[in-house]
Amino acid sequence: MRTTSRTSRKVEAAFASTVALALSGLLGAGCHRADEAARASKEQPPLKVEVGVFEVKAQPAQLSTELPGRTSAFLIADVRPQVAGVLTKRIFTEGADVKEGQQLYQIDPALYQAAYDTAVASLAHAEAALASAQAKTARFEPLAAARAVSKQDFDDSKAAAGEAVADVATAKASIEQARINLAYTKVYAPISGRIGRSAVTPGALVTAGQTTPLATITQLDPIYVDVTESATTLLRLRQELKEGKLRSPAAGEANVDLMLENGSKYGAPGRLQFSEVNVDQTTGTVVLRALFPNPDKLLLPGLYVRAVLQEGTDDKAIVIPQQAVSHNAHGDPTALVVAPDGTAQLRTIVTSRALGDKWVVSSGLADGEKVIVDGLQNVKPGTPVQPTAGK
Repeated sequence: MRTTSRTSRKVEAAFASTVALALSGLLGAGCHRADEAARASKEQPPLKVEVGVFEVKAQPAQLSTELPGRTSAFLIADVRPQVAGVLTKRIFTEGADVKEGQQLYQIDPALYQAAYDTAVASLAHAEAALASAQAKTARFEPLAAARAVSKQDFDDSKAAAGEAVADVATAKASIEQARINLAYTKVYAPISGRIGRSAVTPGALVTAGQTTPLATITQLDPIYVDVTESATTLLRLRQELKEGKLRSPAAGEANVDLMLENGSKYGAPGRLQFSEVNVDQTTGTVVLRALFPNPDKLLLPGLYVRAVLQEGTDDKAIVIPQQAVSHNAHGDPTALVVAPDGTAQLRTIVTSRALGDKWVVSSGLADGEKVIVDGLQNVKPGTPVQPTAGK
């Protein structure tokens, strides 16, 4: 029995030893395979995300700014009477074009004709008195030399002749004044243009210097467009032109296109005339004035328009699609750029203006860099990317 028990214990010990060796081999093999998998994962490069990119290229760009504005008349004149009287006729068609010097109204001339005739008669009387005084002086001169008349009488005759000369001059001035007043009874157009409605009708009493004009004449061709631009922007443009960063078509000039209130483009381009010398202290803006041809009278004063100011050409502009630009928590514009190591790199940029569906970048990007424009939702800074041509 004892021999059998010892034999049984030996068999159990041998079996346990065999199992232990088997388990040790299995565990060693598993650890070896795990180490090999870890090494393989480290050696295999991470999966790259395919993205569309836009290659940055410095290129000439025509820069423009769209500004709100109003049209205003090239010339405008209120027609007012220069003398008082009853209006007898209106000699024009309301809303028609009139020429400078064309008669528009007639004021009753009877009183002014009478005043003119009176002035003419006064001149005749003064000239007759002058002739008599000069003749008397001529007679008294030799008599005074011979002491046939007193020196006092001779001096009085010379003074009377001098007064007669002055009376003649006064009478002539009265005639001229009466002639002018008589001419003012015909009211003429001071400028050429389109005349509006008449504020008075025949039979109305008008007075010189009245506040209400009889009518208003507006010259529509050409026509002004007044727009406002930030003084800061204007200073920047002038500085860029001075430094040669922008090219202008001519010194101090710029082309201007016009967008009408209904969204259509006005057919003829205009030319920038001048900018106001004073800055509005409340808004910080400057008024710019452009001149447009208006032969068809399509543009009327007071019309709301948008002027597209052609500022110049930037020969080395950096322009990227707008979808490539986002903003960080501070509101600064940013873009994802493909770094030299093939990963996405977040870049803070500075944009100066929109140019159609693109942004003009003034700093933050260099010529030749690739900006990610497609697949932005799949990448973040540091993500490996596979660039392809963007849409």
